[in-house]
Amino acid sequence: MQLGTIAVSDLRREFRTARRREGLRGAWQGLWQPQYQTKAAVDGINFTIVQGEIVGYIGANGAGKSTTIKMLTGIVVPTGGTILVNGRDPQADRYAHTRDIGVVFGQRTQLWWDLPVIEALRLLQTVFAVDTATFTQRLARFDEVLGLGELLHTPVRKLSLGQRMRCDLAASLIHQPPVVFLDEPTIGLDVAVKAQIRQFIQAINKEIGTTFVLTTHDLGDIEALCRRVMVIDGGKLIYDGDLSRMKGSFGQERILVFDLATPLTIAAISEAVAMPALQWEQTAPERLTCRFDGLQANPAAIVAAVMQQADVRDLSLLETDIETIVKRIYRHGYVVPQVPGGPIGTPS
Repeated sequence: MQLGTIAVSDLRREFRTARRREGLRGAWQGLWQPQYQTKAAVDGINFTIVQGEIVGYIGANGAGKSTTIKMLTGIVVPTGGTILVNGRDPQADRYAHTRDIGVVFGQRTQLWWDLPVIEALRLLQTVFAVDTATFTQRLARFDEVLGLGELLHTPVRKLSLGQRMRCDLAASLIHQPPVVFLDEPTIGLDVAVKAQIRQFIQAINKEIGTTFVLTTHDLGDIEALCRRVMVIDGGKLIYDGDLSRMKGSFGQERILVFDLATPLTIAAISEAVAMPALQWEQTAPERLTCRFDGLQANPAAIVAAVMQQADVRDLSLLETDIETIVKRIYRHGYVVPQVPGGPIGTPS
């Protein structure tokens, strides 16, 4: 059995819904002669995740990422395809499967609402048959990274969102599962708590090799934690590969921002800096912005040419942010060849 691994082949999940008709007559017809439509929330995806990876699984609302996570955790039954998590089928081996995974849903808690946190954790200790010495050791480690000490005797219902998320993370890992699914673990949290949670995930991954699958709308989580990212859109996997390669493939654009001592027009700088494929913008009389392809133009040459024409007081070089890169992948319709193991997206 391959602990810490996930293998998905031709995974599908379809939902059948009644088609609504307009008007009173349509409503009456729909009551006695309903028409149905089938929509594929997840449409034949393939991937393999190896032990110890932290993988970002991202997509717009309705793209299919939450449905995928629910199938991987055993909550939703697939319409077709196969899933193996830790070498097991989540449906055929439900009991064993749930003992070897951890789950955190950002909008829901797995802790008992009216119990103090410590009592809720002790209940989970009993459920997962964790011996007292091991439980105490793990709780001390979680306290060290997450700062749980002041929260342990507080009823769960009195915790703030950030406090509850820290406790939910501890609860998901109290039995040290090989695979943990994190669905929006930092939603609604402030910057300090996000940093604390990211640090905790990195520490657990490094210390015991836990595999994490992370879905989030906060792309800061992806950049901080993940080397590999999968992008799903319309139920199809449209990108699967290294984050750095994604940036290299789809984030070639660079931006140079020049703050000048005296104003300089776009016409004058375009004529003076005779390089192809440069896009100039004047966002203020003394500020010029130059957009260019990092594979086709040398930023040092651009800076040198501008400094020969103007007194540059300050400059900065910016890379394309990951959110823009993801939007670009959506816009251009990049599709992943359906081969398990994480190929890089190619133009469709």
